[in-house]
Amino acid sequence: MNFLSILSDPNTQWILAGSMLLGLASGVIGSFAYLRKQSLMGDALSHAALPGVCLAYMVTGTKSIFFFLIGAVIAGTLATIAISYITRNTRIKQDAALGIILTVFFGVGIVLLTQIQHSNNGNQSGLDKFLFGHAASIVKQDVYTITGISVVLVALCIIFFKEFKLLSFDPGFAKGIGLPIVWLDQFIMLMIVTAVVIGIQAVGVVLMAALLITPAVAARYWTEKLHVMVIVAGLFGALSGFAGTAVSSMVNHLPTGPLIVLSATSLFIISVLFAPNRGVLAKIRLRGAVKHEHEAFANQDVKEESL
Repeated sequence: MNFLSILSDPNTQWILAGSMLLGLASGVIGSFAYLRKQSLMGDALSHAALPGVCLAYMVTGTKSIFFFLIGAVIAGTLATIAISYITRNTRIKQDAALGIILTVFFGVGIVLLTQIQHSNNGNQSGLDKFLFGHAASIVKQDVYTITGISVVLVALCIIFFKEFKLLSFDPGFAKGIGLPIVWLDQFIMLMIVTAVVIGIQAVGVVLMAALLITPAVAARYWTEKLHVMVIVAGLFGALSGFAGTAVSSMVNHLPTGPLIVLSATSLFIISVLFAPNRGVLAKIRLRGAVKHEHEAFANQDVKEESL
């Protein structure tokens, strides 16, 4: 089916706009999480958001992104506090603490989700779609919400770019010059949770971590400069949202969220293979050039010895 004909559908336009904006914000924020070696933190926070979303629905009875955001922020904050407490006050390493909190919060979320599905209005809730996403349910009001939050998240990354840069590369120096690194760390976690909330409707809590990290990892192959990496990661995220939505619109019965993640993975594979300096092909060419140069010097030494 022709994508241009599908693009004329207003519903597809809303889904496309929402997916691209979500990918843009996720790529930008995910860059700082990746550089701070907290890729698994995005996974933990995305899974920790599920019980917050379920509790928000149980309290309000409405599927409102605003109330979901409040619930997810509370759950995400509790998750980060628990991870920090476990890491600082026990011998458990951060990766193990992340795994513990991820599974516990996600387990609680599944229990709450099951309870909702067996309640009187469980069939109408549709919260099970938030596990893997259901982009087709995005409407104009949702796109407005995603647009506003995405713009705020990107703007905050621009405003606090220098602080986030120091926190990512030299937290000791950042602390030495008086920056509140604990609060900045929690602030980044809050931004990740916010990105997760606006993405659960399209991508779902299970796959949202991939959309946060994969564009950032792919962008890292193309540049050595942080500001360029953040821009490229945002573009890769937006392109992933566009490609996933396009393929889902042209082929029936294919979910948009997983296709967005697979599009981001394709960009990562392309980056691994074809990036100019870090890519596999570039390294093969470099090794070939070094080997050729070494052989040339060896042949020259042989000729000189024969003379």
